[in-house]
Amino acid sequence: MESEATIPSQPQPFAAASGRRWLLWLLLGAVIVAGGVWLYARGQHGTEAGSPEAQTPSVAVAVVDREDLYNEVTMPGEFRPYVEADLNAKVSGYLKVMNVDFGDKVKAGQLLAVLEVPELEDELNAAVAAEQRDEADYTNAHLIYSRLAEVNREHPNLVAQQDIDTAEAKDSVAQAAVAAAKAEVGKYRTLYGYTQITAPFDGVITARSADPGALIQSGTASDTQARPLVRISDNYLLRLDFPVSVQYVKDIHPDDMVGVRVASLGNQTFTGKITRFTDKVNLETRTMITELEVENPNLEIVPGMYAVVVLKVQRRSQALAIPTEAVESKEKSVVALVNQDHQIEERDVTLGLETPNRYEVISGLKEGDQVMIGSFTRVHPGEKVTPQPWSESTMKWNMPGGE
Repeated sequence: MESEATIPSQPQPFAAASGRRWLLWLLLGAVIVAGGVWLYARGQHGTEAGSPEAQTPSVAVAVVDREDLYNEVTMPGEFRPYVEADLNAKVSGYLKVMNVDFGDKVKAGQLLAVLEVPELEDELNAAVAAEQRDEADYTNAHLIYSRLAEVNREHPNLVAQQDIDTAEAKDSVAQAAVAAAKAEVGKYRTLYGYTQITAPFDGVITARSADPGALIQSGTASDTQARPLVRISDNYLLRLDFPVSVQYVKDIHPDDMVGVRVASLGNQTFTGKITRFTDKVNLETRTMITELEVENPNLEIVPGMYAVVVLKVQRRSQALAIPTEAVESKEKSVVALVNQDHQIEERDVTLGLETPNRYEVISGLKEGDQVMIGSFTRVHPGEKVTPQPWSESTMKWNMPGGE
């Protein structure tokens, strides 16, 4: 059995040595290829990487300019008609005609309702008849007096003076009676005119409380509880009263235009004008009532709607201003100024009014200076930088491939 054992054709140690040499040659080739690629890339980009522009960091800058600065505070208010009136009848009678209903738009002088007062019409007719009678009496008395006076001028002492005086007195009495009759007719015509109810101003009928045929009591009678026929409101011009805190009273000026937001109309914004204020602070609430007038030509706003008044306070006209992002912190009040040589300078500034996105600069900067926007840790004083304009709309600075 031992004589039949086979002997290997190639020794094992030699095969293992050949495999290791092949692996070493493979690794050496990979290193050579990688080194060549790196040297090629370095040769292609060495000039660009070593250029001054590639070594200079880009920073966002904002230009110091002048702006109208202010803060905004919001205050609640409620719309009400500019004028509103309940229309009562001045005479009692039956409602004959009602021409309007609530929601109708009317013009000044438009006929709204008519009352039927037969006895008033009869009294007017009687007064007119009395006026005609008195005018006839006056005509007769004046004619008699005129004739006697004429005869007396042509033939003195022909007519007794007493007769002339009596005729003159009757003429004067008749003339006074005519005047009284005219006044009586005028009174009844005025009362009869009250049977027609007209609109005192342009507006909207907001209530109606009577129908044709109803007995309407006189609104002037103190012993009756007369209901108004209709209520009319001028909704084309609205009032908006709102309380102003004592700290902002100094910012209230007549004719200032103020923004008004109406939540029930999708936060639509309207413009109102400050027309009046109490000019006195309420000692309990520490507020001053101020009134806006808001034009409402399309009747979009309905009286009773709530609104938010957006009041501009703490105004600074044409103040030096910088973005709030340019200041490291308000406590330190330091900005990074990019000078004419495009180098960073730390500059102490004195700040004034702070708005949501601007600081007022009292001192330390001048108009036209450029200040860096962003973290101060990116640069250091004296470092040369490449300024890029800052865009507030995107809160980013505009540069190729921006951040």
